[in-house]
Formats: sequence, C-alpha cells, structure tokens
Amino acid sequence: MKKLSVNLGSRSYEVAIGSGLLAQAGRYLNGLGLGPQVVIITNPEVRRLHGQKLEESLATAGLSAITLEVAEGEEQKSLETAGWLYNELSRLSAERSTPILALGGGVIGDLAGFVAATYMRGVPLVQLPTTLLAQVDSSIGGKVAVNHGQLKNNIGAFYQPRLVLSNTSALKTLPAREFANGLAEVIKSAVIGDGNLFAFLEANLDSIKGQEGEALEEIVFRSARIKAAVVEKDETDQGLRNVLNFGHTVGHGIETASGFMIGHGAAVAIGMLAAAAVSQRLGLFGEDELARLKALIHAAGLPTEVSGGKVKDILAAMRHDKKIQGGRMRLVLPRAIGDVIISDEAELSLVEEVLTG
Repeated sequence: MKKLSVNLGSRSYEVAIGSGLLAQAGRYLNGLGLGPQVVIITNPEVRRLHGQKLEESLATAGLSAITLEVAEGEEQKSLETAGWLYNELSRLSAERSTPILALGGGVIGDLAGFVAATYMRGVPLVQLPTTLLAQVDSSIGGKVAVNHGQLKNNIGAFYQPRLVLSNTSALKTLPAREFANGLAEVIKSAVIGDGNLFAFLEANLDSIKGQEGEALEEIVFRSARIKAAVVEKDETDQGLRNVLNFGHTVGHGIETASGFMIGHGAAVAIGMLAAAAVSQRLGLFGEDELARLKALIHAAGLPTEVSGGKVKDILAAMRHDKKIQGGRMRLVLPRAIGDVIISDEAELSLVEEVLTG
C-alpha cells in the first residue's frame, strides 16, 4: 500500500492506494471520527461488485450504513438526481455530521461530492473510487459538479473530501474499455508533469494492462501525486491547475458533440493529440515526441482521431467551454513530455485543422 497527503491546511486529507482497502474502510472512518451513521451513494452494478465488502467493513467498525442507488450513466449527473438524493437524505434524517461515501467511478464521485458539498451547506465526504480514471484523477482535488443541458460540469463547487481510499483490486472488475479510459488520465498526468512516468508506461504497458499489482499501484500513486502537487499550489483553479485540463478542452467538446456516448478517457485521448498537434504546428513540441504520444495512446487501446464528421459540432461545443475567457480559448500545450504551458495563442481554426487532419 502507498499513501500520500493532499496538504491544504485545515482541508488536508490522505489518499491511500492499494489492494483490499474497501475491507479497511470502517477502520479508516473510525480513525477520522466519522459516523456512527453513514450514507453510501453508488449505482447497482458497483454495489453488486463491491457493496457487500464495504458494508461488512462498516458494520465491523460499529457504523450504521444506508445505501442509496442511482442508475448508471453520465445523464445521472444532474440537478434532478441531486434533488432526489437531497430528498432521501432528508427522509433519513441525515445530519451535518453524516458522512457521504461515494462508491463508484467519476459520475458517482462528482454527483455524490456535489450533494455532499450542498446538502446542509456541506457534510463530510469520503471518496471510494472504483475505476482507474477516478483513482488517478477525479476523486482527488475537490472538484464536484453536475451537468446541465448539454454542458458538462458547469454547475459545481470546490469541496475537498475527508479521505480517499483507492482500492486497486477493484480495478480487476473493469471492462477493458473502462480501464483504457483511465489510462488516458494516467498518460495526461505523465505528459504534464513526469517524463519518467511516461517512460514507465511505455516500458510496462503490458503489465499494466494485465493488471499486475505492483505496476498498477505505481501508476495510480504517481498520477495521484502529480494531481495532489498541482492542487496544493492552486486549489481553486486560478492558474496552474489548468494544466490538469490537458486534452480536456477538445475532449469535453467531443463528449458533448457525441451526446456523452464517447467515454471521457477516449475523448481526452483525442483531445491530447489535438493539443499536441497544435503545439507542434506552433513550433513548441517536437515531431518525435508527438509520435511517442500517439503510439502510447494507441497501444493503450484508445482512439487517436475523430470519426463520423463531428468536427463542426465539437467546435461549437468548445465555444461554450468554461475555460474560455474574454472570448479566447485556453489550451494546455506540451513543450516536451513532462512539461506543458497554458496558452491562448491558438485560434479555433487551427484546432479545426488538426482535428480534420
């Protein structure tokens, strides 16, 4: 098991990474003084796979748990679903001291986190991510949100969890497509801040895709460490934290244009290559490193280009992106693997050019 701290003063918390951590959840919560009643928010499939282990751990620790299920899918990340959860929490007489445990992937983490941040002006939140994408990215840093209309994550808050338990053995239950989606965020982390992690991915991708324990734990830990270091310097996204959006400006446009039928990681993979290609055309990023990035993304089982003639729809969605300021689009552009800058120098026409090939 590996541990790291996200150091944010009174909002600091621990991230624990390792196999079998769900069975220790009750002990961790007792250590933080959380309980005696807790509310788990999850979906039916995650509950089927992991709920019993979590509930047994909580019961052994003397905690009383009630589980609320929401259906699977990005469409559940809505104000309507949040409203239903508020009603359920009120019906259960949940108090400001009642912790919410987010058991699931990014959708559950974002939705449960948003509810925790806003119910009674904030109740304790514990993230129990069960997907690779959530373990390396969305469970850390305190960004919680729901979608509204066709716009992703545009109603939200910064609300830090009290604890993150990343149970790497849960990743063995993921379909290959979902695991690949998580690898996109690992690759993103490497490009923005750790060239050695990128090289580790290139050298160990077969072991990682084969879910070998040590390699898996290593990439989750190193990615989480990169995320934590950025969040510590810029908790509320005033500048530096924008580097975590590498691939996401174009990626969110792809997700929106597809009606969220394209997975987040797949969309970010295409977005990373688009941003890297823009950077290369601006003379910032070398052709050899662009080729390395494309090769790793392809080897990870992720798409490398847009299909289906959706470029105009993607560009239209990007014009509404919350990262646009003063009418100018900000892109995270790599200068080398492990080194990026935030730039508003690229015109939308250049993005269109690289997307259309």
